[in-house]
Amino acid sequence: MAALASALLTAPATLAAEAREPIWPPVIEVEHVLVQTSLYTRHFNPQPDHNNTQELISLELHNPQRWLVGGARFLNSFDQEAIYLYAGREFPFWEPSDNVTVRAKLTAGLLHGYRGEYQDNIPFNRYGTAPAALPSVGVQWGRFETDLIVFGTAGAMIIGGIRF
Repeated sequence: MAALASALLTAPATLAAEAREPIWPPVIEVEHVLVQTSLYTRHFNPQPDHNNTQELISLELHNPQRWLVGGARFLNSFDQEAIYLYAGREFPFWEPSDNVTVRAKLTAGLLHGYRGEYQDNIPFNRYGTAPAALPSVGVQWGRFETDLIVFGTAGAMIIGGIRF
């Protein structure tokens, strides 16, 4: 009983100490690697030329401070091969158990692959490359993760992956 009381009394101090750990500058250390693929895509205003099969494959490197860098290869909304190179951070906001975390993620980087007649479908696209920022909300369950990503006003995608 004394051990339980001690754990309950020291838990807030331990959590507060973890919250005070500096997040900047990011440490150059890989805590885990995440490999993901697209599971479902839906455009908010579907057009006949929209592709909902992205064939996405992505690789992310995560550090202990929840910073990440990554790259994704996919077919864009118009069936053109595209890549997204990015950096970002995870923001956990609920841990219902030791093995499950609900979190948000924000990434920003360069999106390349909208060409020809579709070049103007994304803002600031110059020479087929544009800045992009993608918010998402997701769940990590052990080594498995899934995210709902909103891509601007165009649509949303569900992706899933595994940590190594």
